Amino acid sequence: MAPSLSKYVTKKTVFGAASVSVILWLLTRRKNQSKTKARRPPHMDIQYMIGDKSQSKTKAQVDAIFFKQIRHILGIAIKGVLTPEAGFLLLVAGSLVARSLCDIWMIQNHTSTENAIVTMDKSRFRKHLLEFLIAMPVISLVNNVLKWGIGEIKLRLRTRLTHYLYDEYLKGFTYYKMSNLDTRIANADQLLTTDVDRFCDSFADLYSNICKPLLDIFIYVYQLTANVGGATPGLMMVYLVFAGMFLTYLRRPAGRMTVQEQKLEGEFRYINSRLIANSEEVAFYMGNNREKLTLLAAFQKLTDHMRHFLEFRVLMGTVDNLVAKYLATIVGFYAVSMPFMDASHLVLAHASKDDRFKQYYASGRMLVKLAEAIGRLVLAGREMTRLAGFTARVTEIITVLKDINQGHYKRTMVDSKITNAIENGKENGSCVSNGTAPPLVPNSGKIIFQDNIIRFHKVPLVTPNGDMLVKELSFEVKSGMNVLVCGPNGCGKSSLFRILGELWPLFGGSMTKPPRGKLFYIPQRPYMTLGTLRDQVTYPHTREEMLRRGKTDADLTKHLERVQLSYLLQRENGWDTIADWIDVLSGGEKQRIAMARLFYHAPQFAILDECTSAVSVDVEGSMYDYCREAGITLFTVSHRRSLWKHHEYYLQMDGRGSFEFKKIEADTEEFGS
Repeated sequence: MAPSLSKYVTKKTVFGAASVSVILWLLTRRKNQSKTKARRPPHMDIQYMIGDKSQSKTKAQVDAIFFKQIRHILGIAIKGVLTPEAGFLLLVAGSLVARSLCDIWMIQNHTSTENAIVTMDKSRFRKHLLEFLIAMPVISLVNNVLKWGIGEIKLRLRTRLTHYLYDEYLKGFTYYKMSNLDTRIANADQLLTTDVDRFCDSFADLYSNICKPLLDIFIYVYQLTANVGGATPGLMMVYLVFAGMFLTYLRRPAGRMTVQEQKLEGEFRYINSRLIANSEEVAFYMGNNREKLTLLAAFQKLTDHMRHFLEFRVLMGTVDNLVAKYLATIVGFYAVSMPFMDASHLVLAHASKDDRFKQYYASGRMLVKLAEAIGRLVLAGREMTRLAGFTARVTEIITVLKDINQGHYKRTMVDSKITNAIENGKENGSCVSNGTAPPLVPNSGKIIFQDNIIRFHKVPLVTPNGDMLVKELSFEVKSGMNVLVCGPNGCGKSSLFRILGELWPLFGGSMTKPPRGKLFYIPQRPYMTLGTLRDQVTYPHTREEMLRRGKTDADLTKHLERVQLSYLLQRENGWDTIADWIDVLSGGEKQRIAMARLFYHAPQFAILDECTSAVSVDVEGSMYDYCREAGITLFTVSHRRSLWKHHEYYLQMDGRGSFEFKKIEADTEEFGS
């Protein structure tokens, strides 16, 4: 016996030493990775637009903040007790109770069946088999109702959250401001789609994975206490508390790693989408090799992190197995042995050997179930840590959307420029006027809505980065006064229109403009929506909205004739034709569709930003003539001399902070050209 025991101990020792060596190697590798990170190949150090934003470490762990965040999210997704979401939570809870009762019944049935086999009792054997056959549909129904309830919880939570987030995201110009004015979130699409979906999946799975073990623990603790006393389940519960606290402490980095992984996934997808969107420009520049370096750099960052996360999960999996399985088994054997080896236990001490064996057999089975429940509950902490990561991500976009809708933006560049301007008294960025006025504050200006007039009174043209383009812009345009806006690139033409369209905040002064819907903007590259040919002209109105406003397809046909595109109705088989209009229409056709869209909406004022650059001069002239007939007052940005005759005033900005607003005279056209 001694040699064999020695051999066994030697094998266990070698195995244990090898396991410890692997764990130490993983820990050492993690430390070395952070030290050698700077020695990566040069092509892996390429910085892309959103690369630095992912480096900020987001705190995501199971703590008071996590429970506060998830309570807030669930308050959005579950509006009250009398809601379908709450009903399905109760259905899952009821199904878990029914499943536990089914498990207990099956243990009893199987035990009785095995006993009948051992005692060769055929009648009892047939009876228990028949009982099991009758119970099978019920047990199957309970299991599948549980699956249905969990699936519905996932879908309903995702539906509620998605509707809420898109209501906030598409409220006003929030979607624009999130990507252009606020720098906290670089890939909103990742948060709105993948992260919300994974949060709902993780929460629904965790809900069932925690409720079932808790119910099992309650049932088996009660049964064990009645059979062998409270010491056995008490020891197991103490072990549950300490093991859970220990593993939760070790898993804290997993939440932050989950957040980081989702950010890097979103960035990698964003870079791929940029290549698809700008494939023509990249092809003209033959920039495929440069784009490949950028893509591989982003992919390398993602895989480095995923490999680091994988090693952490392997390490934690090893610890989980040791603590939640093997060590729990040792504690379980010791706990169940306590009443049987205690001579003072009155019931078991005076029982026969057969009775003690039966009692141990029954208690052992319950103890196995209790240990399994405790193990599942301890390991559920791993899923809870993962949920903490998704909770932090969803909370992040909820917070940012709320801030933006309240007019609060966060940009590091703005903050630094404002600080420097205040300290140095300079008149750039958020500067002070004459060294005495307070710094410029976003949304500090006043917007007045009034028909048939656009007036700027001492409005500073300031970019979201804090760059001052024009210190105080003042002019007034009434309906019928077409204005040509001119000046070099970067002088503030586009900035003026973004402020006029309320895309950028007003940093001071007052701006009078028509109500929203009475000011229309047409860019150089018009947007073509998904849908029919009709939708391209009526955008953003639907067909139902068009009919409600008293417009018909005949009216749209007249607008197409005015821009000389009536042939599209024959070429594309009518108004209901669905196509990828961005590719189907040429550049000039898209610009003329945009002008037909302007004619359909017939606003008081229209901003035309080089929107006829691909249109012939004669067609352009006829479109401008119709705008005058329809009473649409124009702000035009264009370098064509032929357009000066269609305007009465010009707004000239020199790019150095000065501007000039004057009536166009006979010699002005030569100056503008």
